[in-house]
Amino acid sequence: MRQMRYLLRLHHDGVSAREIGRLLGVARSTIQDSLKRATAAELKWPLPDDATDDALERQLFGRAGAAPGQRRRAEPDWAALARELKRPGVTMTILWEEYRETHPGGYGYSRFCDLLRGFERRLTPVMRQHHVAGDKAFVDYSGKRIGIADPTTGEIREAEIFVAVLGASNLTYAEATWTQQLPDWIGAHVRMFRFFGGSPRLLVPDNLKSGVQKASFYDPEINRTYGAMATYYSVGILPARPAKPRDKAKVESGVRFAQSYILGRLRQLTFFSLAECNEAIALVMQRMNERPMRKLGVSRRELFEKIERQTLTALPADDWEFAEWRRARVNLDYHIEVHDFLYSVPHTLLRAEVDVRITARTVEIFHRGQRVGAHQRRYLGRKHGTDPDHMPSSHRRYAEWTPDRFRRWASKIGPSTEGLIVAVLASRPHPEQGFRTCLGILRSYRGVDPAHVEAVSARALELGALNCKSVASLLAQKRDKAASKDSRQATLFDHTNLRGPGYYH
Repeated sequence: MRQMRYLLRLHHDGVSAREIGRLLGVARSTIQDSLKRATAAELKWPLPDDATDDALERQLFGRAGAAPGQRRRAEPDWAALARELKRPGVTMTILWEEYRETHPGGYGYSRFCDLLRGFERRLTPVMRQHHVAGDKAFVDYSGKRIGIADPTTGEIREAEIFVAVLGASNLTYAEATWTQQLPDWIGAHVRMFRFFGGSPRLLVPDNLKSGVQKASFYDPEINRTYGAMATYYSVGILPARPAKPRDKAKVESGVRFAQSYILGRLRQLTFFSLAECNEAIALVMQRMNERPMRKLGVSRRELFEKIERQTLTALPADDWEFAEWRRARVNLDYHIEVHDFLYSVPHTLLRAEVDVRITARTVEIFHRGQRVGAHQRRYLGRKHGTDPDHMPSSHRRYAEWTPDRFRRWASKIGPSTEGLIVAVLASRPHPEQGFRTCLGILRSYRGVDPAHVEAVSARALELGALNCKSVASLLAQKRDKAASKDSRQATLFDHTNLRGPGYYH
């Protein structure tokens, strides 16, 4: 369903079915079929906020199936056949006969030849790139670095140069980051959008690992965090195809020019912080963008203001917050582990796989596209972050036990009972170890006269009887308050089998 959401957004942005098919790695006919399903289901982008994956799947495929009488024929690998046809002695007749041996119900010879010729005509078309205003921004790292010196040790650390170029106006943005990793890559994009004052329709990265996890002509795999950032800014991602220089011409030429321009003017300078370096880069970029271009006679900035600024999509009110996405499996204690800390999920999802969105402040948990939990992110303190609503009812009752709760419960009976409970909790290395004892004592007092309970509690405190068995024994003797004030030497138990001092005189 994530792919379906991506398809609907690209179609809404005016991307053709063929281009969407290339991005998703499926045939154009499949894209067209999906769009027909979406139209029949009256689905339009943007989707409602409450549209879950399950609901979307039911709307689209609840009545899936082939129309009566529709014929479906198996298709060969046209690319492999086109390569075979280049071999000496291989003809279409031979290829068709081999195809029919594998698929007896396949296409006839004439239709087979038409489809193969049509496929060959679509191979490697030469295209003059015409960049429409507001259509694309090309982004990449230059490959060249700037040295930044540590002012205390003098050690030189090299920073990467991020460069972005708008397709129509050539307006260029550049900055230095410590690495090419995902947080720096995403942060550079956020600042780039802020610099442009809007977002283009598409981003064209050069298959950097932080943006494109798997470079492929047919099925490029976009990093999920990068994709989420693009969705936030209403921009699509169209990775340059591997080994296709035409796709990368704009960004590579822009990168090379910006790189040489920046390094040529900063080569003699020494920087002692990344911020100082970026201030210098900003000044250099300002001069470059305001300098007239030779062929057009106007500067990048002037061209941007005239033809491209108004075509960019307005930015959201707040900058996108970097978030890391992970997959996790719910443990038997209905918690997941994120950076050495444990966060709860509803106990009904035991052993389920969930998606986790991690920001600097929050940890959000999603199951099948629906958020099922949110926690404040932990860096210090207790390892567990547990939402009581996620717990089974029996666990929730136990989690609600606290020293204060037991003390308040006992104080409703009287001060002696409260003192007994406080003494029981204080006698344990950890108060939690006395919870069950307190619970047993208070339950044994149910239905007993409060005055008698107070007398028993006072006697237990006097004797140091701080366990359930001793208190139950005192309670069984039915002592009253007067008995607790007896001047005789206190004994643990009074019993008929115990001999007093009179026995010996």
